[in-house]
Amino acid sequence: MDNKELKCAAEKIPVPKEKVLSAISKGINRGESRGHGKKKKILAGALSTAAVLGITIASGFVSPAMNHVLANAPLIGGIFQEFNDQMGVDLASQNAVTELNQAVTKNGVTVKLTSAYFDGSVVSITGFVDDGVDNGRNEEGEVSFDVNFEGNNGDNDPWLNGQSRDVRKVDNGYNFQWKMDYPHESFKENFTLPVTIHNINGIKGEWNFDIPVKQDQNSSVAIEQGHEYPDKGGSIRIKEILTAKESSSLVYETTQKYKGDDIRISKAVDEKGNVYRFGNRTILEESEQEGGYQSAVRTEMTKLKAGITSLTFYPQINVTAPREEQLLDKRTFTLKSERLGLGLQVNDVVQKGDQLVIDYQLTGLPKNISEHKQELIDHNLEYAFWLVDKDYVSEIDPDNPFPPKNHGITLNKVKVIDQATVHYQSTFDLNGEEKIEGFSLEDTILQFEFSSFVSSEELKPFTVEFPVEEE
Repeated sequence: MDNKELKCAAEKIPVPKEKVLSAISKGINRGESRGHGKKKKILAGALSTAAVLGITIASGFVSPAMNHVLANAPLIGGIFQEFNDQMGVDLASQNAVTELNQAVTKNGVTVKLTSAYFDGSVVSITGFVDDGVDNGRNEEGEVSFDVNFEGNNGDNDPWLNGQSRDVRKVDNGYNFQWKMDYPHESFKENFTLPVTIHNINGIKGEWNFDIPVKQDQNSSVAIEQGHEYPDKGGSIRIKEILTAKESSSLVYETTQKYKGDDIRISKAVDEKGNVYRFGNRTILEESEQEGGYQSAVRTEMTKLKAGITSLTFYPQINVTAPREEQLLDKRTFTLKSERLGLGLQVNDVVQKGDQLVIDYQLTGLPKNISEHKQELIDHNLEYAFWLVDKDYVSEIDPDNPFPPKNHGITLNKVKVIDQATVHYQSTFDLNGEEKIEGFSLEDTILQFEFSSFVSSEELKPFTVEFPVEEE
């Protein structure tokens, strides 16, 4: 088959816009979860799709169907194709993206913000930074921003919770995109978002911008239905679903008897079999009530299909328990978590110079643990132990739990002694980056976190009916 025949055949292939671009986006971005601490595997199928599409475009064989998809988006849509942002591509094709032309130069580095959109609960900002950033501390090709929004400072900025960042090298600099979850309880259709970049790649300067952000008014479906789980000491109530142009948001409330328990929704299915997935969550409110601990949550959601009459929600619960502790004035002891049914049998505690070695076994774990589960247990043991100076235990902030500097050690090196009997050794470096000044066993408390060894539990699904619209 010659080039002409191949091109003719390619033109006859229908190109599913949403599926192709979504697959590319999911495949490439799978490793860049907008949450923290979870490793995700890239889907081979998505990468194959991206590879095939890349070869096709590079070879000049682009079917008219794909040309139509790309042509329908305004010029600004190209930046979202670059970042594999399907929502941005679709919004750009509907002229729902605000084009920007704000540039600030400080200390030899120019930053230009190029676009912003607000859909559902997601805010996106794109921009360009010139190659002056290459004079900073980072490795070549790396760009890192120290940025805050709305006059906030440091990591306590609510706009940074779940924020994702992407950077692509281009001529004379780098294009970038920031995606944030709208952090406030009530939405504003139009508002100005102050942005301050404090430094880029270690180059200091105050790059200040005021970004106009707008979206069409969300449509809302009030539901006010839920389900109780008395055996788990919790309940969940669906409040409403907000739908924008390309996404939806679910607002719900949970009540837990035990502080630290977390009830969330893994998926929903409508009466037609459509499956809805959920993304980042924003905690709108937390309080302690007479019946337990209450939270109001808004979470990203696949766009709600028009005309559906019900949704079945599939919730799950992550159960927590307080850290159990023991003063290290004895060499053998047992810690137990009654709620979780787990135990820690410490067989020996020995100090060897600048090292503390604890020999122990876990009890109460299920039999026939999978290889993957075993790897998680081995990994979690590196973080499950804390050594804390007994005089500083009360200074640990429950909202940001971490031992005071030079009075706690939170990491250890794990050695498997016998996996069949769940037998391990953990070695703590007493003279490492983390340390306890004037360390002595008699003045040190061992704390152990059992919750990391308990998987989330699926709860019984429940169905909510949508209110009937009046004629």
